[in-house]
Amino acid sequence: MKIKPCLYYFGLSCFPISIMALMNIFYSFYFDYLRSIESYAFVLASSLLVGLSFYFFGKKDRENISIFEQIFLIILIYFVISIFILIPFYFNDYNISFVDSYFESISGLTGTGFSTFETVKYIDDPLILWRSSSQWVGGFYFLTILILVFSNKQFNFKLLDLTFNLEKQTNLSPNLRSVTTRIFFIYLLLTIFVFVIFIVSGLRLFDSLNLTFTIISAGGFLPVDSLNEIIRNNYQSVSLSIGLLISILNFYLFYNIFLARDNLREHKEDLYIVGLIIVFSIIFYLTNNLNFISVLINVLSSMANSGISIAAVPNNFSLFFIILTMIGGSILSSTSGIKFLRLYILIKGFLMEIYRLVQPNIILNNKIMFSEKKINNDIIKLSFLVFILFFLSLFILSSILLVDSLDFESSFKLSILTLTNTVTSNIYGMEKIEFSQLFTFSKISIIIFMVIAKIELISIFILIQKVFFKN
Repeated sequence: MKIKPCLYYFGLSCFPISIMALMNIFYSFYFDYLRSIESYAFVLASSLLVGLSFYFFGKKDRENISIFEQIFLIILIYFVISIFILIPFYFNDYNISFVDSYFESISGLTGTGFSTFETVKYIDDPLILWRSSSQWVGGFYFLTILILVFSNKQFNFKLLDLTFNLEKQTNLSPNLRSVTTRIFFIYLLLTIFVFVIFIVSGLRLFDSLNLTFTIISAGGFLPVDSLNEIIRNNYQSVSLSIGLLISILNFYLFYNIFLARDNLREHKEDLYIVGLIIVFSIIFYLTNNLNFISVLINVLSSMANSGISIAAVPNNFSLFFIILTMIGGSILSSTSGIKFLRLYILIKGFLMEIYRLVQPNIILNNKIMFSEKKINNDIIKLSFLVFILFFLSLFILSSILLVDSLDFESSFKLSILTLTNTVTSNIYGMEKIEFSQLFTFSKISIIIFMVIAKIELISIFILIQKVFFKN
């Protein structure tokens, strides 16, 4: 394994944490929250020291590392960067254990939103901002990894070549600066846009900022205990819907719209996703007593793998919303889940096989969503493999959680929400889970599967194959 190049890229991943800590230091100074400022200063100093040390250590030897080393690097980033993020949680006045602090940091970095805090109202503002900004940084990491690493054809299980991707055929080392810079500015502009519409809708500045970090990263941390405390009128609800929709659709769709490019016809996946959202919203609206905007937010929040909501739903509909979390959004978005495109491929592949059995000589249209890209047997097998591995992970995690104090239904639902990086909420028919009361082994298991949900179990299998079955 090429250690120096891996440490070089890891060093670069430390710098966003330094910026995040610096922002919290400025906030703490400006609003006179000085009791816990030392923890943010320590994060700033330690992340800069580690980042600069590894950066200069591997700078002369940086090169395009292999796919196995890239997977190892991704895992390293999630599990080690979270140690920086846990510091303000651990060294605070809330008596949080190290495992709970690490749980909170992984939950933020993966955009899941599970929290060991029983209530948010007693948390000081800098720590609330820290939780929210950890999601934003995690969303930036994920999009960068998705485009720079998983765009590689050897990672075809992500199927990025079947959806619009501006950075085609990228390699980690040659394209690192240009691609990362473009991703950062698009991500930042989308964040500013969502933040502005929240401000215009009447949300106060602090709530707008934290909610924006949550929405744009498809996260689940809120600056309040209930979203109803800050979303109080239709204008704010519409703003929330727009923000959730942005996190669901293809990351580059808005880039193409802004530049008025003529390649919008390549975003067929997004068109289908929007159609699916409209259909589900109408169905749920016609079958329960909620107003349409509340139903729309629940549908968007589920497909965005956020889970936040302004209204509960009848218990008999909770399973449908959990299924929506399994679908997820666009392949090229910050959402998790199996992904709509894979499910489309599986359904179409199944129908094609049925047609072949009935009429063996029939010529079938194997194009994806009426585009020029075609479905082949390898793509169908990969989609089926991801589908199977998802349910294998679901079985393993559910079995672990059953040993804890949770009943079967809660274990099953919590496992699905973990594997889709979706926060628990009343739209899934779940009472508030006290994660701090779970067994340590259960917390560690959830931590591992929150990361697996982001990078997918097949990535772990590839790495295990390289390490233990080199031949």
